Amino acid sequence: MPVVTPELLHLLRTPEGVEALAVAAEVAGGEPLAAASAMRARGFGAELSAAALTQASLRERAAMKFGPHASGMFFTRAGLEQATRSVVADRRAARLVAAGVETLADLGCGLGSDALAAARHGITVHAVDADPVTAALAAANAAAAGLAGRITAECADATTVPVERFDAVFADPARRKAGRGRVFDPRSYSPPWDFVAGLADRVPRTVLKLAPGIDHALLPPGAEGEWVSVGGDLVEAAFWCGPLAREPRRATLLGPDAELAGSGVEAAPVGTVGKWIYDPDSAVIRSHLVAEFAATVGGRLADPDIAYVYTDEPVDTPFARRLAVTDVLPFSLKRLRALLRERGIGVLEIRKRGSALVPEQLRKDLRLSGPNSAGLVLTRVAGAPVALLTSAA
Repeated sequence: MPVVTPELLHLLRTPEGVEALAVAAEVAGGEPLAAASAMRARGFGAELSAAALTQASLRERAAMKFGPHASGMFFTRAGLEQATRSVVADRRAARLVAAGVETLADLGCGLGSDALAAARHGITVHAVDADPVTAALAAANAAAAGLAGRITAECADATTVPVERFDAVFADPARRKAGRGRVFDPRSYSPPWDFVAGLADRVPRTVLKLAPGIDHALLPPGAEGEWVSVGGDLVEAAFWCGPLAREPRRATLLGPDAELAGSGVEAAPVGTVGKWIYDPDSAVIRSHLVAEFAATVGGRLADPDIAYVYTDEPVDTPFARRLAVTDVLPFSLKRLRALLRERGIGVLEIRKRGSALVPEQLRKDLRLSGPNSAGLVLTRVAGAPVALLTSAA
C-alpha cells in the first residue's frame, strides 16, 4: 500500500487523478494484479494507479463508517481505523448546535470526520492536526464535501491554538504511537492529558473524545461521561464539560437509538437467578449504569459484582440481550459435559463474566456432539462459580 504524501494527494485531485479514481472504483475489488494491469491499460502510470486503487479499496471499507460520503473522501488505513463513525459525529454535532455552538476548534482532527459533521450542521470549524499529511487529507475531504468555506484545516500543534476565540472545543487526542500500537495511559496521549483535561477551564463548552476504557476518575468535576455503542460495538467515550453536561453518566446506543442516563453510583438489588438473564450492552456496563438498567426491566443481580441482570418475566429492552435460563448448576466440568450430552448439544455459544475459564479450551474439554444448539453463561452467584444453560429469548 503506497504511503500518501502531499504530492500524491495533489496528483489524485488533478483531472487525471479524478479520472484514475473513477477507473479504480470500477476495477478494484478483484485480483490486485489484474486491477493494476487494467489501470495501466487505460494509460495511468504505476504510482497514480497504485494510489487510486488504494483509495478505491479504502473508500469501499469506509462506507461502513461514512456511508455514501466515503465515495468522495481521501483516506489512510490508520486514519480510517481511528476516524469517528459518521452516525456518532452527526449526533455530536447536533448536540453542539442545540447548545448554541457556532464556532468550534477541532484539536486532533484526523481525516476530518467530526469537522465535516459539525460543518454540515452549520458550525464553522478550525481543525488542526499535528501530522501534515493528515491535515492535508482533512482539508481535501472538506473541499470534496463542498465544505471548505466552513472548515479551515491546517497542520499545527494543538497546544498552540488560541481556543478561547471559539464557542467550543472538541479534542480527540492521539492514542496510538508508531510501532507501539494503542496507548492506554492518558499521560502518553498526544497532546498530553494535562493539556486536554485543562481545556474545559479555558473554554467551558468542551467535548473530549476518549477511549472507552478511560478511567471514570479522570472525568472533570461536573462533566458528563458518555459511552457510545453502534450496533452493539462500543466505539468511544466522550466527556461533555461545562454547560454541555446533562447527566453524570450516559449510555448511548445507536442502531437501535436509545439512551440511558443516571448517576453511575447506584447499586442494583441482589437476589436469585431468574428465568431470564440480560447481558447489558457494553455502553451500559462501561458507563456504570447497570443499576439504572436493572430498574428499567424490574431486574436484579445474582452477584453484586457481576453485570448480569435477572427477571422472572421477559421484558423487551434495547439495552441488553435477553436469554431464557433453562438450567442452573454449580460449575462442574463432568456434570456440564453429561448434561450437554444428554441434550444432544453440538453447538454452544459461550459467554462469561466473573469466570477465569477460557471458552475455547472449555469447548474442547466438553467434547460437544449432537444436532442441537444452546447457550452457556459462565458466571458467579453469591460468589460461587455457576453454569447457566440458556436458549434464545
